Amino acid sequence: MASIRLENQKQDGYTLLPDEFTDKYMASANGEFVKVYISLLRISRGGSGTFDMAAMADLLCCNERDVVRALKYWAEQGLVDMQFSDNDEIESLTICPLPVSGSSGTALRESRKAVPASEPVYDIEKESVQARPMITAGRVNELRQDQAIVELLFVAEQYIGKPLSSNEMRRILYFYDVISMTPDLIQYLIEYCVSHGHKSVRYMEKVALAWKEEGITTVKQAQDNAEKRSCYYQILKAMGITGRNPVDEEITYMNTWIHDYGFSLDIISEACGRTVMKTGQGSFQYTERILSGWKDQNVHTLSDIQKLDEEYRRKKESQPPRKSSSPRGNRFNNFPQRQYDFSEYEKKLVTG
Repeated sequence: MASIRLENQKQDGYTLLPDEFTDKYMASANGEFVKVYISLLRISRGGSGTFDMAAMADLLCCNERDVVRALKYWAEQGLVDMQFSDNDEIESLTICPLPVSGSSGTALRESRKAVPASEPVYDIEKESVQARPMITAGRVNELRQDQAIVELLFVAEQYIGKPLSSNEMRRILYFYDVISMTPDLIQYLIEYCVSHGHKSVRYMEKVALAWKEEGITTVKQAQDNAEKRSCYYQILKAMGITGRNPVDEEITYMNTWIHDYGFSLDIISEACGRTVMKTGQGSFQYTERILSGWKDQNVHTLSDIQKLDEEYRRKKESQPPRKSSSPRGNRFNNFPQRQYDFSEYEKKLVTG
C-alpha cells in the first residue's frame, strides 16, 4: 500500500492529547486503537505528514489490519475523517479537532448524565454500525450532482453548526441511498435530533435505523411517532423512571390510559405521583387501579379529582369515632374482671 497523506487541523509544536479524548473516548476504546490514535497525533503534529501503514504496524507491534480497524473505529467516533479512492482504499486522513474540556473529568461526567426522559434513548454504544455498507467516493460525487442532495447537505450544516466532514457526509447520504429516506424526512431527522441536543451524525444514524425498523417513511409518521413517544417519556418521568425506553407491558398500560380511558397527561401524571407517594416507587399496576377507578367515577379533569378528594374527606370526617368493645376502651382489659370485697377481707385480717 502506498504512503497515505495525513493532515491535522490543529497545528502545534508538540504532541497534544486533549482532555476531551482522555475523559470521553479513551476509557471505552481498545488499547491498540488508542496507540494508533496517539501515533497519528505524533506523526501529524506539524500540521501534516505521511505515514506508511506497514511501518506503523511494525512500530506498534501489530499487523496492518489492526491499524485499519483502529482507523475505522476513530472514524466512527468522529475523531478521524477518511477519504477513499474510487477502489475504496484509504487515500488521506484528517485528524478532527476536539474541544478542550474546561477541567479534567468534565466531559466524562457530562457523558454519563441520564438522557432526558422526554426523548427516546438511542444507545449508540451498544450496537455497532460498522457493518453497514460504505458509500464509495464515486457514489458520493454522483449523488452530489442532485440539487435536492446539495440543499439537504447545506441544511444539515446549518443545523449542526459546522461544515460536514467526509465521514458525516457519507452517513447522511447513507440515509438517502441505503435506508431510502426522502430528503424531507432526513431534514426532519436532523432537526429532531438537534432539537434534543444531539448534533452527532452517528446518533442520527441510530435514530434513522430505529425509524426504519418501525416503518416510518414520511415526515408525518415521524412527527406522530415523536408525539407518541413524548407522551410515554413524560409518564415515565412522572413515575420517577428515567434513562431507559418503556418496555412492551408499560406501553400497553399507557396506551390504555391514553386511548381507551381518554385521560390527559395531567390526569395520568397525577395518578403516577400518587402511586409514588403511596408505594415509594413507580408501579404501573397500582396506577392502573387508580385510573380505572377514576374512569368508573367519570373523571375528566383535575377538578373532578379534587371534588372526589373533598367528598372522601367530608365522608371520613362525618363518620363517628370507633368505640372499643372492651370495658375501659383498652384491648388489654378485654377479659373477665375479678371482684374483691375489701371490707370482708379487712375483717378477716382483724379477727385472725
